[in-house]
Amino acid sequence: PAGRGKRWAARLARPALAALAGALLYLSFPPRPLWWLAPFALALLAGCLRGRRARAGFGLGFLFGLGYLLPLLVWTSEGVGPVPWLALVTLESLLIGLAGLGIALVSRLPAAPLWSAAVWVAVEALRARAPFGGFSWGRLAYGQADGIFVPLAAVGGTPLLSFAVALCGFGLYGAARLARRQPTRTAAALAALTVAAPVGAALAARPLVSDAAEDGTAVAAVIQGNVPRAGFDFNAQRRQVLDNHANRTIRLAEDVRAGRVPKPDFVLWPENSSDIDPFTQPDAYAVIDNAVRAAGVPTAIGSVLAPETGPLRNTMILWDPAKGPVDTYDKRKIQPFGERMPMRSFVRLFSSDVDRVRRDFGPGKEPGVFDMAGTGVGMVTCYEAAFDDAVRSTVQAGAQVIAVPSNNATFGRTEMTYQQLAMDRIRAVEHSRSVLVPVTSGVSAVIRPDGTVVKQTKMFTADALVDEVPLRSTETPATRLGPLPEYALVLLAAGGLTTVLARRLRARRATRGAGA
Repeated sequence: PAGRGKRWAARLARPALAALAGALLYLSFPPRPLWWLAPFALALLAGCLRGRRARAGFGLGFLFGLGYLLPLLVWTSEGVGPVPWLALVTLESLLIGLAGLGIALVSRLPAAPLWSAAVWVAVEALRARAPFGGFSWGRLAYGQADGIFVPLAAVGGTPLLSFAVALCGFGLYGAARLARRQPTRTAAALAALTVAAPVGAALAARPLVSDAAEDGTAVAAVIQGNVPRAGFDFNAQRRQVLDNHANRTIRLAEDVRAGRVPKPDFVLWPENSSDIDPFTQPDAYAVIDNAVRAAGVPTAIGSVLAPETGPLRNTMILWDPAKGPVDTYDKRKIQPFGERMPMRSFVRLFSSDVDRVRRDFGPGKEPGVFDMAGTGVGMVTCYEAAFDDAVRSTVQAGAQVIAVPSNNATFGRTEMTYQQLAMDRIRAVEHSRSVLVPVTSGVSAVIRPDGTVVKQTKMFTADALVDEVPLRSTETPATRLGPLPEYALVLLAAGGLTTVLARRLRARRATRGAGA
């Protein structure tokens, strides 16, 4: 019995450590400033996967994903119960299981940390695209807003930033293993290089991170009107939400006249600040127009447009104080199971909450850059901030400032809003742009191009942030290169896996030849 107990303990050790490594990675994410835990989490994962077979690697990767994503994505259960949360986490953990499988396969190759880090990024690329258009939440890069690696976002975007963190983590394990088993100078130098290289590269990239004004400055106002109540039912009082944002804008105009705050050049409302279509509802039009006229400057309004036929539109409307609505931007990345419902009849078998989405939203086609008092303000609506191409295309279309109008009221006081704010900070560095974040209920923020948050609101508090932001037009290497760094890292991962396959085929042929 004692022997059997030891064997069971030995069998359970790796699965337990894999889940623990996932939990450690979760702890590295905001709102905790513990970004440095991420490399240690991946080092622990590497120890679990070293030398494992593909099937075991998949299982350990899956457990790592559960330990990581169960707490990270718990906010998805807010208001709808555990079924959607558990389904999403299971699906995403299965994809992370593929990373475990790949890392286990390349773990015996020379320079294993390099191949392993590339495999990790390749699976992040897969998660960003499939299924249902992808779900990028939880990328390594998004937990590094306060970290030393963040300048690399300006070089190769979030894929390179994730790669650096992964390489450092897998390199830490490689260094520890070689120091214990092969304590030679050469081995130690090679192991140390995999840790030192990403740190050195990040330090070398620091000159790319700047908050200097290239095209002058603009005074921006971010409105947070607050909502009557949190959760999915906040939308039941749509008129109150609209009135809250209109009233806070009018109060801002009064503060300007009294000299308490400088007059803004433009004003930003959040996503869903007017879920009443102003093009079909005269009362909503009048409320918005009155508030914008009081402010006296161009204002971006987040609305839901409901045409007679076809899908709904999650739209930002550029509202001029003299001319009224003059331009629109339709959100391009539509959230599956939130704004549209794939497999509706099947999902209904598990949750009646599927019918909360009675009519699907449709995606826009073009990036939106509003000319707001001479400033090019690029619209990246909420969920879109998680997708590289959505943000990059907006900057390439001429955005001097990025606006991320969002609605986090659905998710209450969970960590979701802080996770999204960290994404916005990474985007600021990646494209060297100020990022303005108007949110219905918090946290709204003003972010400098170097990723620094200079102003932010409290949650579920009506407020207005007014700040002078630098305008920039220079494109970073990440903006110019686009998806090429990610493609290169995916090819690197494919090269490592192909090498493993080729070795196995040669070994089988040699075995058959010896048998003959």
